[in-house]
Amino acid sequence: MRRCAWPLLRLPARVGLVLRHGGAAAARLPAAAFSSSSSVGGDGGSRAPDTSLFVPVPLKPVDDAAEEDVGAELTRPLDKGEVLKNLNKFYKRKEIQRLGAENGLDARLFHQAFISFRKYIMESSSVSADLHIILNDICCGAGHVDDLFPFFLRHAKQIFPMLDCMDDLRKISDLRLPPNWYPDARAIQRKIIFHAGPTNSGKTYHAIQRFLSAKSGIYCGPLKLLAHEIFQKSNDANVPCDLVTGEERVYANEDARQAPHIACTIEMCSTNTPYEVAVIDEIQMIRDPARGWAWTRALLGLCAEEIHVCGEAAAIDLVTELMYTTGEEVEVRNYKRLTPLTVLDYALESLDNLRPGDCVVCFSKNDIYSVSRQIEARGLECAVIYGSLPPGTKLEQAKKFNDPDDPCKILVATDAIGMGLNLCIKRIIFNSIVKPTINEKGEKEIDSITTSQALQIAGRAGRYGSSFKQGEVTTMHRDDLMQLKEILSEPVRPVKAAGLHPTPEQIEMFAYHLPDATLSNLIDIFVSLSQVDGLYFVCNIDDFKFLADMIQHIPLNLRSRYVFCTAPLNRKEPFVCTTLLKFARQFSRNEPLTFDWLCRHTKWPLAAPKNIKELVHLEAVHDVFDLYLWLSYRFMDMFPDAVLVRDIQKQLDDIIQVGVCNITKLIRASQSASAPGTAEVVSEDFPFSRTKRDTRAVSHHHGAKSTEAFSLAVEVPTERRTRNLKGYRSATRQEDLKSHGRGSLANRLLREGLLTQEMLRRLESEWQDQHRNGREGLGSKRDDQNNPKETGKKKK
Repeated sequence: MRRCAWPLLRLPARVGLVLRHGGAAAARLPAAAFSSSSSVGGDGGSRAPDTSLFVPVPLKPVDDAAEEDVGAELTRPLDKGEVLKNLNKFYKRKEIQRLGAENGLDARLFHQAFISFRKYIMESSSVSADLHIILNDICCGAGHVDDLFPFFLRHAKQIFPMLDCMDDLRKISDLRLPPNWYPDARAIQRKIIFHAGPTNSGKTYHAIQRFLSAKSGIYCGPLKLLAHEIFQKSNDANVPCDLVTGEERVYANEDARQAPHIACTIEMCSTNTPYEVAVIDEIQMIRDPARGWAWTRALLGLCAEEIHVCGEAAAIDLVTELMYTTGEEVEVRNYKRLTPLTVLDYALESLDNLRPGDCVVCFSKNDIYSVSRQIEARGLECAVIYGSLPPGTKLEQAKKFNDPDDPCKILVATDAIGMGLNLCIKRIIFNSIVKPTINEKGEKEIDSITTSQALQIAGRAGRYGSSFKQGEVTTMHRDDLMQLKEILSEPVRPVKAAGLHPTPEQIEMFAYHLPDATLSNLIDIFVSLSQVDGLYFVCNIDDFKFLADMIQHIPLNLRSRYVFCTAPLNRKEPFVCTTLLKFARQFSRNEPLTFDWLCRHTKWPLAAPKNIKELVHLEAVHDVFDLYLWLSYRFMDMFPDAVLVRDIQKQLDDIIQVGVCNITKLIRASQSASAPGTAEVVSEDFPFSRTKRDTRAVSHHHGAKSTEAFSLAVEVPTERRTRNLKGYRSATRQEDLKSHGRGSLANRLLREGLLTQEMLRRLESEWQDQHRNGREGLGSKRDDQNNPKETGKKKK
């Protein structure tokens, strides 16, 4: 039974009037839904829905020969040959195609519906009596093929049930008035205060001071580390505060009674609980293609008398516009940086020029591995921080770097340091100024970092209250410095739109109307039909759809399926995705996922890593434990051992910390393996650092030596200095790159510190003297190519 109740009451009874009265209004009613404007992504354009997303529901022909054929008894058995001829005439009629379009059947759907309709009639042993009589009249010349249209339309709506529900689906997916989704927030008059300023300006500090002085409050941050920091700071100030993240609940009160203050990740904020003060940190992330919906929800829905918004001034106009729609005014408080930040006139150029307090910023794990190995080869200790490390390991590495009594004075990090960690950095050194990104369409790109990103990272230098009263920023390579200055001098692009995401309730309503559609298909149709105004866009849902397709074959109710698909995991980690699949399968069988089951699956206990590949696997296992804990707060009965899992996760964090402390040894162990093994260890989505403008440079390297070039790029992530790729450089020094061209022995001796660059130059000079004297005949061409002088000419 189809569930499109409202359209069913008002449409089919009058469809038969269409042909007799030249197209009555009743037939055009669904077409109005198709003609309404739909603006997806805030572009304001009008377009019809993407009917390629409409998956037909299979409708089997009637093949029960024993069933009584009433139509044949009233008239005569059908001549299938004559029927086929008349069906084809029906299909070719322009009037029929026009009527189909008026009822929502564009050319694609009309063709699919007709093929199904014809197959149903031709392969059925019998059809309904009314259809049989009409077909018989047409074959006998007593009827017209146009009389088939009501039956054809009925069949089309059976295989495409969304046609019968389009008005309702349009209403459900109408996202033009998000403020109306939060009646509790609209019932009070909120005061909005925007704390605007660059990093290290004190904007968040002032908001937090108001948070601490309030009777009740909620802090919403983008990262677990930031939420944990506010949680710690509040309780240290004798302001009882709970911590709420997707994977963790920590109560200030021993009896687990909720404290008046809460520090949470922004996705976990409650829009139903009243507070005196709310703080929304990093508001500019409202434009994030994947997570922006969480900031929109918090800004529009938090039920607090005062909303303190912290972030870049580029978001002021958008926040002000959004608050106009709620009838609330925005008070803006501007802040300036508390300590000076200087862009140096010279690049670092060599890791030999590092000094205490330096932070080398990379945008890939491969560069992290390469730079940290080279730093420790110079006898220096370095801390390492990147995104996939557990929070505890990040904090330990930050503590190690910040400790004035620790010999570790250098930090190698990704842009994960941009927020959430307090670090004593004197100088930020950009190893590269291009970064892999995912655009609004979910496509992978590598392009220069934005002004916002550059300022966020550079601003970590010389923070107020640290041992360095002034910050400095530069690049690793001279060619990048001028471009970095240009990026930093440009104004930050204003934030234009806020993200939205379909809610579980909206998807459930869609599923009510389209019970046979998959969750992924429901999401696609929702986004296709969604209408948003220029202030909003629909967030990228590729990760959601990936998980929906992955678990589609597992029998789950819609709400549980939706929850599994919103699980926070990196879909590029096969082990974590496989585990989610196993979780869902066990869940569907109503079998609790116990601690013992999880230990068997992850092969716990685990040993300290011996190479990078094992370290990466330990990070994935940590993510699996996070996934278990995240699900345990949503399905407590099915994931009952959260306490035990949290205990072993802390043990795993300690093991990973040991691995990160010995990361250069792990790199050596990995690089001593064969090239294929090495590639597997450090493979990333972007094995070559490629910009949108460098396709010629890449194709230039894909010649006869493409395999060798790829192996070298994997082992030492360095981009050739080509004209097409000006601006992107790896941390690997030119001397190191040359050493890789000479063979594994020199490479290994350099890595292990048994051979210095000066010794290598002297050996090379002696070798070339011998070559010039004719003592060596083989390999001369290669040696000439490796000559430092020759290389210097190539640089020029």
